[in-house]
Amino acid sequence: MEALLIKYLPIVIFFGIALVLGLGFIIAALVLAPKAPDTEKLSAYECGFNAFDSARQKFDVRFYLVSILFIIFDLEVAFLFPWAVSMFDLPQAGMQFAFWSMMVFLGVLTVGFIYEWNKGALEWE
Repeated sequence: MEALLIKYLPIVIFFGIALVLGLGFIIAALVLAPKAPDTEKLSAYECGFNAFDSARQKFDVRFYLVSILFIIFDLEVAFLFPWAVSMFDLPQAGMQFAFWSMMVFLGVLTVGFIYEWNKGALEWE
């Protein structure tokens, strides 16, 4: 039984060191960190602009356009790499299906990109 417990000793030591370091950093931050709160630091900040008085207040739609633009390019890259790696390992019929599926996907993303372009989301002020 002792031989089995000795095998787990490095894990217990690792957890002990992690616990001591974690608590040490938290305590050091509480003791040594400068404490100078002001209204700007304590105010709510959300999504690139200050929080509103009312949740129903309107704001610029460019925020949504930028997020859609990010999703378009992020999804495109996230799906293109695994597709490109695994496509040529498929049989001929599967390769054709994979190719046309990706073309439909890229077509939908292109429509979204054209929409963003027409709305002026690519023109930074």
